[in-house]
Amino acid sequence: MEKIIQALCSAMEGEGLVKIILSGRRRKSIQYGKVTVRPVDIKGELMFQAEFHFEKKVTHRNIPYYEAVDFITSEMGDNFKQANILTETEDIQILASKVDRPRITRRKAARKSAGLSHDKRKHYIIPDGTPCDFLMELGVMAPDGRVYKKHYSKFRQINRFLEIADNCFEHLPDTGTLRIIDFGCGKSYLTFALYHYLRLIRGRDVDIIGLDLKEDVIAFCNDVAGRLGYDHLMFLTGDIADYESDGADMVVTLHACDTATDFALINAVRWHSRVILSVPCCQHELFSQIRSDINEPMLKHGIIKDKFTELLTDGLRGLKLEAAGYDVNMMEFTSLEHTSKNIMIKAVMTEKSDEAAMAKAQEQYVALRDFYHVSPAIDMLKTEAL
Repeated sequence: MEKIIQALCSAMEGEGLVKIILSGRRRKSIQYGKVTVRPVDIKGELMFQAEFHFEKKVTHRNIPYYEAVDFITSEMGDNFKQANILTETEDIQILASKVDRPRITRRKAARKSAGLSHDKRKHYIIPDGTPCDFLMELGVMAPDGRVYKKHYSKFRQINRFLEIADNCFEHLPDTGTLRIIDFGCGKSYLTFALYHYLRLIRGRDVDIIGLDLKEDVIAFCNDVAGRLGYDHLMFLTGDIADYESDGADMVVTLHACDTATDFALINAVRWHSRVILSVPCCQHELFSQIRSDINEPMLKHGIIKDKFTELLTDGLRGLKLEAAGYDVNMMEFTSLEHTSKNIMIKAVMTEKSDEAAMAKAQEQYVALRDFYHVSPAIDMLKTEAL
């Protein structure tokens, strides 16, 4: 099955996938004779639409991008012996009478993608084909504005982030300088994107700081900001847990590892930041702590325990933020080709505190924490003192 997964992931990473056709039923009892899977754009979200071909009807099911590979491999393992993966550049045929020993052949294709046909085709905030200074500096875009194919997934990620951020700006001050801090900024694709969008497209005054532990990365980012003339974008070397500031209107923390996310959230709440956008990563803290007699038959499997721990960690973080007076929404953000860590915690400070709702969230937090016998770092966020 590993070879099948590799072929699927390779084809689904780029923009060139046209469709995947599953056929050759493994047994006659399967009610549908073929499944066609194609990428679609539904209200700005990349999805995969599965079309099930029955004898006298056709049904459809929309599948989130992060579930698509699992869906297809499950169908291949249980129901179908053949897959034809059609892309703009090649046709891939998988014959898998035995899924552990598939025969995979490839040949050149002569077609173009029909596009993401569900709803209208995506219009990006930063368009492909128009030169963008920071994308050229970071190697995502050619001088003529063409996005390099190998970086198109990063290009989509940047635009997806700007869409989410744009929906949050109504909760930020209308006038004055917006103060934004990006904890664990890394190479700072999204930090540069925020500056470019707010300063150059929307014309807002901003002060943006990126913080990371890697000195070489910070030096690189400051050099790029200097060459671009991004005068109000600064990068600092430092630890999130020790960082001191007068505060920020918006706090961003994308893929900050393990408890670094918690310290970023704690700082944001302490500063009464209006908007928090966080994509947690490497939630290992509770793995060795979690205990539950009811769930033990499930948690005895390491891979399930790891995934369950991630969900519990982020669930507790969300409740703590609600207890602090934030409106919290969990959403998919990062596509499969980047990382499996694809949950974004979007937290917006409510205009008027709902004391009853905050108290209920705190009670739920305590009940969930105590049920699983864990002591998460987010517990240091003392909501009752806010």
